[in-house]
Amino acid sequence: MDSVAALGFLLGLVVGLVILAWERSRQNMKLKRLLRELRAVPDVQNSPFSTTSQLALTVAYQQRIQSELEQQIETDRQILDQAPVGYLQVDDENRLVWCNAEARSILGIASGLSTAPRLLLELVRSYELDQLVERTRNLKQLCQQEWTFYPASSDLSQLSNQPAYVLRGSGFPLQKNHVGVFLENRQEAIMLVQQRDRWASDVAHELKTPLTSIRLVAETLQSRLDLPLRGWVDRLVSETIRLSSLVQDLLDLALIDRESYHCLHFQATDLPELVQSAWINLEPLARKKQLQLEYQGPDQLLIEADESRLYRVLVNLLDNGIKYSPPWGTILVQVKMIDSSDATRSPHLCLEVSDAGPGFTENDLPHVFERFYRADPARSRPSIQEIKGLLSAAVLPTEPSTSRPPDTERDDIQRRHNSGLGLAIVRQIVEAHHGSVTASNHPETGGACLQVYLPQQQPERPASSFHKNY
Repeated sequence: MDSVAALGFLLGLVVGLVILAWERSRQNMKLKRLLRELRAVPDVQNSPFSTTSQLALTVAYQQRIQSELEQQIETDRQILDQAPVGYLQVDDENRLVWCNAEARSILGIASGLSTAPRLLLELVRSYELDQLVERTRNLKQLCQQEWTFYPASSDLSQLSNQPAYVLRGSGFPLQKNHVGVFLENRQEAIMLVQQRDRWASDVAHELKTPLTSIRLVAETLQSRLDLPLRGWVDRLVSETIRLSSLVQDLLDLALIDRESYHCLHFQATDLPELVQSAWINLEPLARKKQLQLEYQGPDQLLIEADESRLYRVLVNLLDNGIKYSPPWGTILVQVKMIDSSDATRSPHLCLEVSDAGPGFTENDLPHVFERFYRADPARSRPSIQEIKGLLSAAVLPTEPSTSRPPDTERDDIQRRHNSGLGLAIVRQIVEAHHGSVTASNHPETGGACLQVYLPQQQPERPASSFHKNY
């Protein structure tokens, strides 16, 4: 009986030891897997310490890393809080999680609000900002937008005194469907541009009358002077015409800037016919270089546009191609429709004018539509040799050369002294038509390629946009 009890005890002890060893092995495996998940330091993994000691060292290491990361996050937050641009972050439910001091100042958010997230529209009454956040979250890419922000005030007496300003927002996607937005107050830059344009417009208005008087006097003297002096009067008339054209360009830009959409008179316009009409007007210039026009597109395409303004766009684009095309070249005009994926948008068309000239450099491409920018300075200013020749001729006046007629010389002077406003006028007119314009180099000819994108139908004007005709 005692032997049976001793045998049972030994059997139970063996079973208990086996179970203990199995449980210990399983715990070691769990600890090793936990070490791998914690990504322990290689020195700890290869150390002769036990698994429990390795785990303790790894936990201590991870705590130190977490502390450093928290300090880094706090440093980054302090930098963002003192940044000169606004920054805000919203969660997946469009609740404001955090914003810096500049964002609170721009959007008028009180700094004493509770730390609990609140809806962005509840704090900032800006549907454009809300749309930017939604578009960034849906597209999952960087999105930019500009809009005029009207701050809301709880004090009704100060509501009319709240200044509106232009904001530029840049949204970018974050983890967990969060969205971060950088905000920039563009009002100061807009005001500087407006002041520059107003100054240019005022100067143009003041110059228009005296230039007209100078031209009348010069043209009166043309037929009354002797032949040796008539060449100087012809040059004076040519330069006066060039300055008058520059003044008129400035006045046109000022008019489009001031009235934009409301200064246009929309009507059904046949675009291919307008292209042909613009080319016929410039054909004398093209004939001097034996240039040809190649048109690719529909024979008839009606769009809703201001015919006179769109004609100015085509003349400027074709004139730009004539200036820089080599002799015996071809200017290509392509018109094609663009299918829009958005059913709410009207069909768009693309008008492309390209030549076989030298094209634009990489540095010129971002600036070709800016005012007074000249992509080819050599063609915009007289050379030193020309200036010296004029000065020497002024000292010793001789009979001017009559090998070329005055009209030809006038055209050459106008083309050499490019004002740098042609493409700027193109952009202003196209944007007033709710379109856009881009510049590139043609992949085959290497020449300039200008693309104009226009809606086939214009959006309806608001009721307040009608103006009186005086």
